[in-house]
Amino acid sequence: MRSKNTSIDDGFILVGFSDWPQLELILFAFISIFYSLTLFGNTSIIVLSRLDPRLHTPMYFFLSHLSFLDLCYTTSTVPQLLINLSGLNRTISYGGCVAQLLISLALGSTEGVLLVVMAFDRYAAVCHPLHYTTIMHPHFCQALAIASWVGGLMNSLIQTGLMMAMPLCGNQLNHFFCEMPALLKLACEDTGGTEAKMFVTRVIIIVIPAALILGSYANIAKAVLRIKSMAGCGKALGTCGSHLLVVCLFYGSAIYAYLQPTSSYSESEGKFVALFYTIITPMLNPLIYTLRNKDVKGALLNVLGRSRD
Repeated sequence: MRSKNTSIDDGFILVGFSDWPQLELILFAFISIFYSLTLFGNTSIIVLSRLDPRLHTPMYFFLSHLSFLDLCYTTSTVPQLLINLSGLNRTISYGGCVAQLLISLALGSTEGVLLVVMAFDRYAAVCHPLHYTTIMHPHFCQALAIASWVGGLMNSLIQTGLMMAMPLCGNQLNHFFCEMPALLKLACEDTGGTEAKMFVTRVIIIVIPAALILGSYANIAKAVLRIKSMAGCGKALGTCGSHLLVVCLFYGSAIYAYLQPTSSYSESEGKFVALFYTIITPMLNPLIYTLRNKDVKGALLNVLGRSRD
């Protein structure tokens, strides 16, 4: 990434929400609270999944990976945002920007692939219950988790490499962290060819997984309709409803942010949408998965009971 007009070796100025100074204190307070809740909720799921034998199942194995991803993804952006909102420092070094772009893309892409894996897990549980333990063998679950991480990292390396090859003009980044759509706005040449390659990569990592998830849930819906027992039908829907809500939140915001042309991308709107998927969604995920989950509630009571003894 080398600018033709202005050297960016000294880094970027993150504009953040400085255009709305009246909002900065309010955002600082709310984001601090949401970040604390995100850390607590996702760490609790990871710890409970490790400590309680009842949660040693494929579903909670993948859920603990999702919680770890949310912890890392939020932490890759929120501390920088809080410093920005406090007015102490609105700059980020060139190396720091590249690292933040690489890490956030890797974590976000990994989550997209992991949600496909979790959809497959639910498909196996509902559509093939008698063979579920055979299909979702621990070694196979580990292989799926590793494939999710590798796939996310590969996408990030490709996207970041293409982004770094673009000439940029100026060092004022109209965002609160180094995100792809905002960086593309700084391109000072016709980068249609490079952007087309990046768009194809984003389609592969967003649209194809979303289609696979929809396919899984179409088969799940068919299986549920064949269940005559209302109790069995309710149980099947309960195991899938939480995951489907998380999928909608994740892919809805990802499609808006990454699958629209650079020319139509609104930096102001993009910042508020980014707040949603970097802060709100990671905070909501633990609540969505545990609010009506008897297994997690039981595990929590069990751990709290043991701590009192």
